[in-house]
Amino acid sequence: MSEYHIYAIGNALVDKEFEVTDQFLEQSNIDKGVMTLVEQDYQEQILDQLKSTFGLKKRASGGSAANTIIAASYFGSNCFYSCKVGNDESGEFYLHDLNLAGVKSNMSDHGDEGTTGRCVVMVTPDAERTMHSFLGISQTISEQELDIEALKKSEYLYLEGYLVTSDSARQAAVSAKKIAEQEGIKTALTFSDPGMVEFFKDGLQEMVSSGVDLLFCNEEEAQTWSGKESLDEIATELKKIAKTFAVTLGAKGSLVFDGRSLHKLEGVPVTAVDTNGAGDMYAGAFIYALTHGYDYAEAGRLATRASAEVVTHFGPRLPEKAHRKLLASG
Repeated sequence: MSEYHIYAIGNALVDKEFEVTDQFLEQSNIDKGVMTLVEQDYQEQILDQLKSTFGLKKRASGGSAANTIIAASYFGSNCFYSCKVGNDESGEFYLHDLNLAGVKSNMSDHGDEGTTGRCVVMVTPDAERTMHSFLGISQTISEQELDIEALKKSEYLYLEGYLVTSDSARQAAVSAKKIAEQEGIKTALTFSDPGMVEFFKDGLQEMVSSGVDLLFCNEEEAQTWSGKESLDEIATELKKIAKTFAVTLGAKGSLVFDGRSLHKLEGVPVTAVDTNGAGDMYAGAFIYALTHGYDYAEAGRLATRASAEVVTHFGPRLPEKAHRKLLASG
């Protein structure tokens, strides 16, 4: 039996979330609905404007894979996270947050010399999230941050697509995937963001390599990757790179392929206030379910309920007790 259900690698970013207006995004020339990498000075300027105009709504340890791994841990998975934070207040906060969630990490109890990455999350009234990320020390994550022994004791390796923006991070992901494949560990990858597929597809193809066991993406990412519009055509293309996959469709639910059959799962009607973290939650619930005896359709239904619940709250995650309620409601 494996010690860890999931071993993940990702960017460690402290999320700072604000409720903003569409007018603010337009006046600030900010592209809505995507993640944009920015320099620290520019992010500081935006932060000052946001704090004075709107006020900070929420702060949390974040990053795509971190949100997923913490969700899985709250559901009941044993998880390990490889990341990199600085020896500053944000880094201390981040590691404390991971520890509270029961996630083990390569970082032990302190960060390295440098500045912890941050993600400014701007949420508009339609619940759409727009992100400006300064990776900080996280962009230097490399093979040195891999814990090979922990990886070898895991059922799944989970990789976030955002790693593609850094040469060292991408190489760490590629190396971890090779080790996982040699050890018979299942590999899972999320595309993370439409911008990763549009602007870094070559790097993602390097990470995908000969294929993954499980792929997560949303409809826009799937369309961009495949060059197709219909779900049937998209599914045909995704089968070329993934043995199984889940395509999230927002309020429409999700499309899940279990290796033999496609399952179109209906969405859960809710009033969304913040879509930040919806895809991350879906992946966390899904992999938790697969490693705890659920079939793919059942995993998709739990993941759909969980992602529907998280968009009714501000922030990318739910309180620990909310995960137990979701399991009980199934």
